[in-house]
Amino acid sequence: MLEVRNLNAWYDRSHVVQDISFEVHAGEIVTLMGRNGAGKTTTLRTLMGLLARSSGAIRFDGQELQGRPAHVRYHLGLAYVPEDRRIVTGLTVRENLQLGLIASSRRGESDAMIDEIAETFPRLKERLAQDATSLSGGEQQMLAIARAMMARPRMILLDEPSEGIMPLLVHEMFVLFSRLKDQGTTILLVEQNVERALGISDRAYILDQGRVVHTGGAAALLADEDIQNRYCAV
Repeated sequence: MLEVRNLNAWYDRSHVVQDISFEVHAGEIVTLMGRNGAGKTTTLRTLMGLLARSSGAIRFDGQELQGRPAHVRYHLGLAYVPEDRRIVTGLTVRENLQLGLIASSRRGESDAMIDEIAETFPRLKERLAQDATSLSGGEQQMLAIARAMMARPRMILLDEPSEGIMPLLVHEMFVLFSRLKDQGTTILLVEQNVERALGISDRAYILDQGRVVHTGGAAALLADEDIQNRYCAV
């Protein structure tokens, strides 16, 4: 579904992502791993078309994405949940969910879509009329994911979803990711919680200083403490 070849990305003069290649097949959960500053978030932002300067090939379902703006990538079925969640202050949970369809031709279906999404996110179902910023950190993360799911994306890019979340909600969140996969959503995950991420992933790529330094099946990487200590330990 996603094929990345020789991808490079820059912030001003900083060459952050350096000639990386990887792929994600339909129906997979694939994790990008590595220490802070390895280039993981920059990779996701580049895939979504949010960086001004990048090079290389990004093919999504056979279509080249390089040079296409973020809203075109969204309409092709690519969704992105950033690390900072971007919950809109002053809006309810329901209104934040409605934003997930603001650029979609399916805006008229928002009520039906919210009812459907609420069944997948029972914590949100109970809080649809609540001010979204009054939710806990974990609930806000679920809201950000639910908002991205409103347009029924074919693939979702998740950036550090467990960051700052209490353990109980982290468990619920990773159960949710497995359920989304079972429902047909492909996931590219950036996550520091190595055990949780590899526990639900099919494969993983490890980044270090902007380059892919190791790749393998999730189960094999989970059992390889040497690789984890070398590239993922704080």
